[in-house]
Amino acid sequence: MLFKQKKISASVNVLLGAILISTGTQGQIAPPPDYNQKLSDVVVSATRSGTPLDEIPLNTTILTKEVLEIAPDQTIDQVLKNVPGVILNDTPYYQKDPTGQSINVRGLGNARTLVLIDGLPANDAFYGTVQWNLVPMSAIDSVEFIRGGVSSLWGNYGMGGVINIKTKTPSNSQQEVSGSIGSFGTGNVAASKDLIASDALQLRFSADYFATDGYQGIATISPAASNSIKNGQGPASSHNSNTRLQGYFKASPNTNGFFRAGYSTMSDLSSGYAFATNIRQSTDLAGGTTTRLDNQSKVDLNLFYQNTGFNKQNGSTTTSRTNNIPANTPYINANYEDPYSSIGVSAQYTKELQGIVDQYVVGMDARNIAGSNLTNNLNNNGTVAAVNYAQGQQIFYGLMGQLKSKAESFPLETTLAARIDQWNSQTPTNYNTGANGANPAYQNVPNQSKTQLSPTLGFLYKATSNWDLRSAAYQAFHAPGLNNTLRSYGSSSGFSFANPNLTPETMTGYEVGTDYRWKGGFAQLTGFNNYIQSAVATYSLNKNSSTDQALAKQLCGASTTWTGQSSYGICNSSNLSYYTNNQNLLSQGIEFQFHHDISAKWATDLNYAFTSTKLTMSTTSDPIGKQLGGVPQNIFGSGLTYYPVPQASFTATIRYVGSSWMNTSNTLPVPAYAVVGLRANYEITKNATLYASAVNLFNRQYITFGTGSSNTSYVLGSPQSVTVGARIIF
Repeated sequence: MLFKQKKISASVNVLLGAILISTGTQGQIAPPPDYNQKLSDVVVSATRSGTPLDEIPLNTTILTKEVLEIAPDQTIDQVLKNVPGVILNDTPYYQKDPTGQSINVRGLGNARTLVLIDGLPANDAFYGTVQWNLVPMSAIDSVEFIRGGVSSLWGNYGMGGVINIKTKTPSNSQQEVSGSIGSFGTGNVAASKDLIASDALQLRFSADYFATDGYQGIATISPAASNSIKNGQGPASSHNSNTRLQGYFKASPNTNGFFRAGYSTMSDLSSGYAFATNIRQSTDLAGGTTTRLDNQSKVDLNLFYQNTGFNKQNGSTTTSRTNNIPANTPYINANYEDPYSSIGVSAQYTKELQGIVDQYVVGMDARNIAGSNLTNNLNNNGTVAAVNYAQGQQIFYGLMGQLKSKAESFPLETTLAARIDQWNSQTPTNYNTGANGANPAYQNVPNQSKTQLSPTLGFLYKATSNWDLRSAAYQAFHAPGLNNTLRSYGSSSGFSFANPNLTPETMTGYEVGTDYRWKGGFAQLTGFNNYIQSAVATYSLNKNSSTDQALAKQLCGASTTWTGQSSYGICNSSNLSYYTNNQNLLSQGIEFQFHHDISAKWATDLNYAFTSTKLTMSTTSDPIGKQLGGVPQNIFGSGLTYYPVPQASFTATIRYVGSSWMNTSNTLPVPAYAVVGLRANYEITKNATLYASAVNLFNRQYITFGTGSSNTSYVLGSPQSVTVGARIIF
C-alpha cells in the first residue's frame, strides 16, 4: 500500500520508470516526501465505497498526477507497464492494432481487467480492449489500481482487478496548454479551459491531438525471420484526437452531480500497410448524482452511453503469382465494419454505522452491449472470397452488497462483499458465405444465459503502527466479448471463426501480503494464486478429425471435405481455428515494491514481479503445464532520482524483462532484455515547466514479449525515443 504525505497534498506511489516528485497546486517541485505519515488520508473511489487506502485487503497502487507528469514514458499504458502485476510489452498503444490495445494483469490474459475513466467503463464494448487514446497524459489527475478479483464490486472484467483513471476537474477558471515533440515525428498538443460559472456550476472543456509517423515494429533480428517485413509494409503511423466537456453542479444543498460529453477519433495503419487503415470514432455521454440523505448515508446514481464505429482493413502481400497478380504484391485481404454501442445505469446506497458493522453498501446496475460484424474476405485481385456476418447483444444485470467491520478488541479489519450477475447473450443473425456472398450457411444460435455469485472476503491486521498483514479470497466472473462471439476473421495464413455459443469464465483465487513503512520509505510484498475455469481460448481444428471436419463444413458452408489446403473452398486457408471454453488456467506469482529516501536529494525505487501462468486442462492444440505465451516470468525495475535544486529533478530508470515465449507450446523463444529511461524537469516559473525524456536511452534493438504462431510474428520494442515538452498554466 502507498502513503499520503502530510506536508503537501499528494500521495506518491513509487513505481519503476516513474520519478518520485510531489508538487504543490502550482507545480513547484519538492524534495522526496516523508513516509512517516497516516494512510487514512488517502481514499480510494475504485472500491465503490470510498475506502481509506490502509483498509483495502487487496494489493493497491495510487499514481498521482505529479508522478504521471514526470514519468519517462509518454502514454498511460507505458507508465502502467512498470507497475508490478501489469504485463504490457514495450510497444506503445499507438503502434498496435486497435483490436490488441488491451491490458494483462497477473498473467490472466487480455480483456480480463476492468478499466474505468472517472468510475465508468473504458473497456471497448466490442473487443474488451482499452481505448488508451481516450486518456492523454495531459488530462489525467490520478490513477487507482486494485489488483485481484473485484467482480464482487464491478462484475464483468473484474478478474485481474480494476484501474480507475481519474481526469482533471475545473480549477479557478484557469487555462492550460501543453505540447511535446519527439522522435519519429511524434507530437502532442493539448489545451483546456476551466470555467467557474457559479458556486453551483463548474465547467471544463478540453481538447487534444496526437500524431506520429511511427516506427517499423516488425522484427528481423534473431530469433525472428529475416524476411518478416513484407513488400509494402512500413512504419505504423497513427493519429487521434479527443474533445470533452465536463460539468460539475450542485442541484440542491444535498445533491451534487456531474455530466460529460466527448468525441474521439483514432486512425492508424494495419501492420504498417499505408493503404490499409483503421478508423475508430466514438461518442460518449455520461452523468450522475450523489445525494446525501444524512450524515451517515448517501445515494449514487449514474448513467453512461457510448456509440462506436470501427472500420478496419487488413493488408497482406502475395507469396506467389495468382489471379495474374505477381508475387510480392501488397493488397487488402479483408475489411471489417463493426458498429456497436453500450448503455448502462447504476444505483448505490451507502450507510455508515457504529458498532460491529462500520459500513454497508448495496447497489444494482444494468448494461446492454449491442453490435455487429461484417467481414469481407478479399482475394488479391479485389474480388470477395467469403463473407462473414453476425449481429447480437449481451445484457448484464448485477446486484451487489458489501459489509465492513473493525474489531474493537484487536486491530483486525474485515471486508465481506458479494455480487450476483445475470448474463444473457443473443445472436439472432450469424452466417458465413462463399465467394461474393453466395451459398450462405446460417447458424441457428440459441440464447445463452448464466447466473453467477462472486464473493470476496478480505482481512487486514495491523500488527504495529508501521506494519500490517492482509489477505483476501475471491471468486470472479468474466463473459466472452462480442469479438469472440460475433467476429470471424482471416488472413493468408489462417482463419478464425467466432463462437456464439461461448459462456462466461469463472475464477477463484486468493492473495496474501504485507506492508511495512518507515520514515524514509516502504516495502510491500504480495503473493497470489488464481485459477480460471472454462477459460476462453482458440482451438485449432484438425483436418484428420471427423468431428473437426463436420465443424469446418458447418462453419464454411461447404458441401465437400475440408482438406487443409490453402486453396480449398471459401475458408481459403490451411489453418482453421474456433473459440472454446474447454481449458483451465492457473496463475501464481509474487509482487514486490520498495522505496527509500537515501537523503534529501536522492531517492531509490525497486520493483519485481514473478508470474507463473499455465494451462492445467486444455482441448486446444496448446499443451498443459507450460508457461503461457506472452507472459514473462520475471520483470524487474529500479529507479534513482536526484533533486539538485527545488526547481529541478533527474531520474534514471532501468526495466528488465526476463526470457519468455511467444507461444504456449514454448517453441518460439523471446530473449531477455533491459532498457534504460531518463527524465529531466525544470520549473521556469510556478506556472511554466519544461521537460525532456528518453525511452530506451541507449537505442537497444530488442524483441519485446507478445504472442504469435510463427517467427514472423515477432515485434520490436520501442527504439530510442526522445521527447521534449512544456506546460503553461495561465
